[in-house]
Amino acid sequence: MSIPLTISAFLALFVMMHNFLGTPLEPLKLLPTTQNIRILIDFIKIFKMGKFLNLLFCILISNLIICFAQDCSSYNFRNNEIYATCVSLPVQNSNLHWNYHPNNGTVDVAYRHAGVSTSTWVAWALNLNGSGMVGSQALVALPNSNGSVQAYTSSVDSYGTGLQQTPLSFDVPTIRAERVNGDVLIYATLVLPSGRTSFNQVWQSGPISNGAPGAHPLGSENRNSLGTVDFITGQTGAGAPVGGSLLHRRNTHGVLNAVSWGILMPIGAMVARYLKVFKVAHPAWFYIHIACQASAYSVGVAGWGTGLKLGSDSEGIKYTSHRNIGITLFALGTLQVFALLLRPKPDNKYRKYWNIYHGGVGYTVITLGIINVFKGLDILDPEKKWKHAYIGVLISLGAIAVILEAFTWFIVLNRKKEEKQVNGGHLANGYDRNNGQAA
Repeated sequence: MSIPLTISAFLALFVMMHNFLGTPLEPLKLLPTTQNIRILIDFIKIFKMGKFLNLLFCILISNLIICFAQDCSSYNFRNNEIYATCVSLPVQNSNLHWNYHPNNGTVDVAYRHAGVSTSTWVAWALNLNGSGMVGSQALVALPNSNGSVQAYTSSVDSYGTGLQQTPLSFDVPTIRAERVNGDVLIYATLVLPSGRTSFNQVWQSGPISNGAPGAHPLGSENRNSLGTVDFITGQTGAGAPVGGSLLHRRNTHGVLNAVSWGILMPIGAMVARYLKVFKVAHPAWFYIHIACQASAYSVGVAGWGTGLKLGSDSEGIKYTSHRNIGITLFALGTLQVFALLLRPKPDNKYRKYWNIYHGGVGYTVITLGIINVFKGLDILDPEKKWKHAYIGVLISLGAIAVILEAFTWFIVLNRKKEEKQVNGGHLANGYDRNNGQAA
């Protein structure tokens, strides 16, 4: 039996045994996993093969490992294009294939992004002087409504780019794109500048908005979609996460606003509603309430300021509802501060109207603040644990509020009953209006 026939026979036997053991496997989907290697070893023991056949299996296993360690090399292009080098990029299920031509300093590249929906654009870029998005020279693939894919170049000059069609700083004689079985491929010939072969690279994907590329998400995969590539050696490397100081400012903005509008403000409201019921808390509850709300407002203003700065530095990237709610929160919070200065005395006939206004605006601020925190989390798209942590804080505050609500109502009703029996006095919500103990 010839060696190729022997290898083919053992491949078939291996697949049959794999299926027999309860894990169906297609012959073209053999993976170099520990499980597969273990099954091969057991297969050898079961059939008590000689040394020669064991050697053949070792060669087969080695070839499989080498082959599938570079799974991008097994991809068959539709027009039978052949690329000498390929690398699997670390995130976003992408691969880069190329042929470098040293005689004229050009490179034929094929960027492949697998599993892309028809409402998603993809791009791959070289950055000649930097390591991130700004300054990159991009090849863009934009799916059309008719199923075709438009390919063009775009020079990225700011974070607010709309990936408009513009020439690059180096020549791109040919560029085209296609969609094949859910994969989007960009083909191009690049005239490498100044004889260089090593560059920083960036790749990205995002939603299509009104027929044009929209802002891409800010998840960990998107932030880590950069690295280096050398078209001669075939070496690639990972880069630092995208964003730098901009990402740091986004996170700072999110933390400041989550702590202020989303946590401190509700705590301050709970202090005012529940602590004042207890006589021993007079007048301490009032100063605790003021301290919580003043701290929340101060931190919130800082967060609001960072948001304005982020907006000015991210021209073209707009989160309209998040922005409008933020402006409304700042306006209502400022109004509450000035309203405190105009607070009537407890025995003033207008005091009850001021109380209604103060409570209504306060609860509106809390509601809008929590909504905007969740909108911000959706924009930042951090690790799920941060959103879960904030939800946990809200659930805890809600549970405490429910318990205190029931307990304070019990105290108030009992107090009213006792006072009525003793001297006909009237206590409202746990304090004596006649004694002037009012918020």
